Amino acid sequence: MSAVVAKCYSAGTSRGKNEGTKQQLHEDLKTLLEKKSYLVLIDDVWSANMLENIINALPVNEDSRIIVTTRFHSVATTRREGDIRRVTGLDDKQSQTLFEQAFAESKGSKDVTIVWSEFSATTAKTEDGDGSVHSPSRQGSNSVNEGSKYATVPNEVWRMCGGLPLAIVTMAGHLACNPHKSLKVWSDVCSYLFPESGQDHRKELTQEEVGRIISYCYNDMPAEIKTCSLYLSIFPKGHRISRKRLTRRWIAEGFVCEKHGLSVEEVAETYCMVSLRRKIIRPVEHSSNGKVKKCIVHDMVLEHIVAKASEENFITVVGGNWLMQPPSSKVRRLSLQGSDSKRAKDTEKMNLSHVRSVTMFGSLNNQLPAHLFKYGIVQVLDLEGCTGFKKHHIVEICRMVLLKYLSLRRTDTKCLPNKIRRLKNLETLDIRETDIVGLPNPICQLERLVNILGGNKQTRKALKLPEELKKRKKMKALRILSGIEISGGSVDLHHLTELRKLAIYKLKTMGGTASFKDLISSIEYLGGYSLHTLVIDDESSEFIKSLDDLSYPPKFLIALELYGKMVKLPNWMKQLNVLNKLTLSVTALRTDNLKDLSKLEALFSLTFSFRAKEQDRQTLAMVAENKLYSNGKVTVPEGGFKSLKLMCLSGFLLPLLSFSRGAMPELERLELRYNMLEGLSGVENLAKLKEVHFTSDAKADEDTMTKDIVEEMGIALKINGKKSKIIVHQ
Repeated sequence: MSAVVAKCYSAGTSRGKNEGTKQQLHEDLKTLLEKKSYLVLIDDVWSANMLENIINALPVNEDSRIIVTTRFHSVATTRREGDIRRVTGLDDKQSQTLFEQAFAESKGSKDVTIVWSEFSATTAKTEDGDGSVHSPSRQGSNSVNEGSKYATVPNEVWRMCGGLPLAIVTMAGHLACNPHKSLKVWSDVCSYLFPESGQDHRKELTQEEVGRIISYCYNDMPAEIKTCSLYLSIFPKGHRISRKRLTRRWIAEGFVCEKHGLSVEEVAETYCMVSLRRKIIRPVEHSSNGKVKKCIVHDMVLEHIVAKASEENFITVVGGNWLMQPPSSKVRRLSLQGSDSKRAKDTEKMNLSHVRSVTMFGSLNNQLPAHLFKYGIVQVLDLEGCTGFKKHHIVEICRMVLLKYLSLRRTDTKCLPNKIRRLKNLETLDIRETDIVGLPNPICQLERLVNILGGNKQTRKALKLPEELKKRKKMKALRILSGIEISGGSVDLHHLTELRKLAIYKLKTMGGTASFKDLISSIEYLGGYSLHTLVIDDESSEFIKSLDDLSYPPKFLIALELYGKMVKLPNWMKQLNVLNKLTLSVTALRTDNLKDLSKLEALFSLTFSFRAKEQDRQTLAMVAENKLYSNGKVTVPEGGFKSLKLMCLSGFLLPLLSFSRGAMPELERLELRYNMLEGLSGVENLAKLKEVHFTSDAKADEDTMTKDIVEEMGIALKINGKKSKIIVHQ
C-alpha cells in the first residue's frame, strides 16, 4: 500500500505527470484499498491543493483513517470535518535530555580527519581576565554540565528552542562546535535571538523564530562550510544524499583544496563531518564500517539554504518543491528537478553561457536544454538515475571538454564512444549500474582521471579494462579503480602508485598461477604505497589461495573483501593492525580463523557471506567440515575483537554458532541471513549487544526453525537481564 500511496503523492506534487498517469494511480489505489480498512499517514504537507489531490485519490471508507501532518494552518483547515490537533513541544526535561544527547554526539565525534579547531574560531586561544591562556581542546569534559565555564551551557540555550527538536538539535551542534565561548556569550546569544522574551521560558516558537535560530547557526559557520552547505540546495527535498557523491562533487567544483598536508579527499571528508556535527545534514544510513553512507537535510534547513543560494545566485533550481525566482543574471549552477514542458521552455530562455554545473533528476526527455552543450564549459554533469538517455546524449557530452565530474550512474547508457578522449580534464567517471561492460582504449588518454567507478556491486556485473591500460604506464593519477573484471592474461598495475581502492568484481584466471602472477605482484607492490581498500571476487578461488604467498602483506589496508571458496586465511591477515572492515566467504567461518581474527584490534565490522543464491555441494561440504572441525559448532572465543561493533553472517546454510563468555565485548549488532540456520547460543554473553536481526529466505509459515531459535534466545536474554532487541525480517 505504501508504495502506491507514495506514487500518488508524487503525482500530486510533480508538474511533469500527465493526466493518464494520475488516472492510473487512482485506479491502482482503488483496486488496492476499496472495501478495505486502511490507515494512511501523509507527512509534512505544504499545499492545500496537494492535500486535496491525495485525499481525493483515496477510496471513501468510513472505517479508514487519514492522518496528515503540516506546519501550515491553512493546510490544516482545508477540510473542516477533520479533527485538528496542535502538536505540543517537548517539556523541559525532554528538551534538556535531547539537547545534551545532541551536544555529546557532536562534541564526541571521532570520525573527523582534521581537528575542527583548524577550521573554526577555536584555533584562537582564549584568555581569562587574569591573562592566563587556555586551549579550548584541553578544557573540561564533553558533558554539557561539567568542566570549566567554557563547557558550561546556560539553560536559556535549550529553553529558548520552545521544545522543538529541530531548534534544540541545531543549537546543540552549534554550541558543540564553539567550545571557547563563555557562559556570558551564550546568554548574550539568547538575548540577541529573542530580545523581546528576556530570560523567560519560551513555550512555543513560530516558523519565523525557528528560522531565526537556523539562520544564526548558519551565519556562524566558517566560509568553507557555508559554501559546501549552499551546495546542498542542488538536491530535491527529502533526497537521500550519498556522502561520497557529495564530497567528490565538492572537489570537482573547487570548493576543497589541500590543507595541512592532507589530500583534497581528506579535507572534503572533514567538511562533511563538520556539517554533520553542525546538524546541517543528518545521517540516515551507515556503511558496515560505521561511516555515514547517506545523509539528508531537514526541510526547514534546506528551505533556508535554498533561499540563500537563490539570493547569492549560487544555484538555480528549476522545478521541484521550491518556487525559486528566475535568475536575473547568468546561471552558474543548474539543478533540474522538474520535467514538464513549461519548465523546459523556462530553461531554454535562461542565459546558460556561464553554467559550470548541471544536475538532473527524473527524465532527460524535454528537460536537458539543447543549447547547454554548445558552450562546452560545464565542469560537473550529474545525471545519476535519469531515464530517457539516448545515444546522441553521450556524443554531446563528449563535447564538454572541461568536464571534471561525469556521473551516468543508473542511466540506460550502453557504451562509451572513442570520443571520450576529448575529456582531458575528467577526474571522476561514474558509470555504475549501467549496461557499460567495457572501457574503450582512448580512456587511457585521460591522464587526470582519479576515480573510475563501474560495475554493479549487487549483481557483480563488472567492467573490462582496456588493453592499453594493461600495456602502457598511463593513468598514474588513479586513486579508485572499482568494479572491474580481470580475465586471464597479464595485468600489470605497478605504475598506479596513487591507487587507494582496487575492487575486482570478477576474476577469471586461465592457465594456472602464471596468468595472475603480475596481479599478485601488483597488489604486493601497491600495498606498500597507498592501497587502503582491496576487494576481490574470485570465481575459481585459486587466486585467493595464492595470496598467502605475498612476501610483503598490505599492512595499510583499512577494508578487505575476499569472495570465493576459502578455508585457510592468509597468514599475513593477522598483521593488518589498522583493518576496519573485513568481509570473507562463509566457507572461512571456522573456530581457528575466528581466534586469529580476534587479534585485529581496529576491526569494526566482520562479515562472512556467500554471494550465490544457491550454494553448490562443494560449498555446503566445506561448511559442514568446518563445523565438524570444532566439535560440531563454530565457537567465538573469549576476549579479542576489542573494537568490533557489527557482525554479519549470510549464506544458504549457517552452522551452529556459539559465543563464549566474554566474547566480542563491544559487539552491538548481529545480523544473520540464511535459508537454513542450525542454531545460535551464548548470545547472552555479548555484553553490549543491542540488536539481533534474523532474515530467513524460507517461507514464513514453514520457518519453524527461526521461531524456535528466537524463542530460546529471548528466554536466555531475559534470564540474564539483557534488553537486546530481536528483530525478524520475512
